Amino acid sequence: MMKNNRYTLYILLLIFSNSIFFSCKESVNSAKNESDNENVTVKDTVWSKADKIIASINVPTFQDQSFSIVEFGAVSDGKTLNTKAFKDAIAACTEAGGGKVIVPEGKFLTGAIHLKSNVNLHLEEGAEVLFSKEKKDFLPVVHTSYEGVELMNYSPLIYAKGQKNIAVTGKGVLNGQAGKDNWWPWCGAERYGHSEGMAKQKDEHNLPSLRKMNEQGVPVEQRIFGEGHQLRPLFFETLECENVLVSGVTFVNAPFWVIHPLKSNHVTVDGVTVNSHGPNNDGCDPEYSKNVHITNCLFNTGDDCIAIKSGRNEDGRRVNIPSENIVVENCEMKDGHGGVVMGSEISAGVRNVYVRNCKMDSPNLDRVIRIKTNTLRGGFVDGVYVKDVEVGAVKEAVLKVNTHYGIYANQEGEFMPSIKNIYLKNVTVENGGEYGVLIKGREKAIVENVNLEDVIIKGVEKPESVEYSENVNYINTVINDKRM
Repeated sequence: MMKNNRYTLYILLLIFSNSIFFSCKESVNSAKNESDNENVTVKDTVWSKADKIIASINVPTFQDQSFSIVEFGAVSDGKTLNTKAFKDAIAACTEAGGGKVIVPEGKFLTGAIHLKSNVNLHLEEGAEVLFSKEKKDFLPVVHTSYEGVELMNYSPLIYAKGQKNIAVTGKGVLNGQAGKDNWWPWCGAERYGHSEGMAKQKDEHNLPSLRKMNEQGVPVEQRIFGEGHQLRPLFFETLECENVLVSGVTFVNAPFWVIHPLKSNHVTVDGVTVNSHGPNNDGCDPEYSKNVHITNCLFNTGDDCIAIKSGRNEDGRRVNIPSENIVVENCEMKDGHGGVVMGSEISAGVRNVYVRNCKMDSPNLDRVIRIKTNTLRGGFVDGVYVKDVEVGAVKEAVLKVNTHYGIYANQEGEFMPSIKNIYLKNVTVENGGEYGVLIKGREKAIVENVNLEDVIIKGVEKPESVEYSENVNYINTVINDKRM
């Protein structure tokens, strides 16, 4: 009887232990599957989040009524100043509840154009808007910015402040008429028309004065520039606007930055061509802005193709609005200091930037993805996601991160930048230039979590140069035919 009881107990223990083993195994497998699913979900979520950002953006719509500038006295001889005709047509459109202000085929000279809510400035095919070379046609001064610092300055050529549902659309050309004889010489470079003895932006009463006002926290309305100063106006700026659309038009000969959404939300830039090689001729610079979709565009510029910004030094920290939720896709970048850039005016930070399905190719394109800041600018970059990008030629680096950026005087301060979570996937480069990956972090500001997956880079002089960064994570990545 005792023997039978022992045998029965042994069988029960064996069954119980096997049950525990298989239960644990199932738990481990289940946990592994959940982990795998979680990883898939994380990867999918990155790009589904980009899709959700695009879907959430309010693209403006307009009433089906039109107001031709010709009906308000505009003359298409390229010589008659039509500023009043533009203003009157926009006012009439606004008073009627909105619609299109039509610029028909022809050349129309004008001063500053100020958009109002519910107005779509529409350039028909063959239309060209020529912006005056007379500086007085961009006065009185308005609240704008210059290199990440707010001020009262010449009006941008096209400007809107505090408006909702605005657009510039069509197949026409917006010609800033900047050149070596207009606006550009103020940058101070001989190649842009400046000569010895001419006023320039670095003169004490210009940028140095604005920089001091920034450091001292002078109220924006007291930072008065414009006439008697040499700070160039932006081409198209929206300040504190919602639901902005720029579609189809071509920008040429810009005085300064071309498309500048400033403190704006829900911005769509679609099918636009920027072909302007002047000083500081960035293509599109969202600043303190969020929910921005840049798609189907061509950038051929004298500076960065796309540069995402958030204020310079004290101004950026005062405003404290990060630029975020920015999707760049289906674009082509040719000449430029960088394809998609964050900085250098980045003191309020940048997060959630998505770049996909783009082509970049030019011996005059310096970098593909670039992040630039220093310890005066500080700021942060958190979350840059890049995939499916084809690069022909690039001059310096495919990815460049620089926390020592500086083209002015001392750029050392007490504001350590934070840069982390950078992902490049399925990027192919035929001629990579000097570096595949070029990272210059700081001992007190380590660049974190940089990842290259399924990346192929050919023809670089040096695969990588990395200082003060965590190890770059190379996954199935080949540089100069060598697996990293």
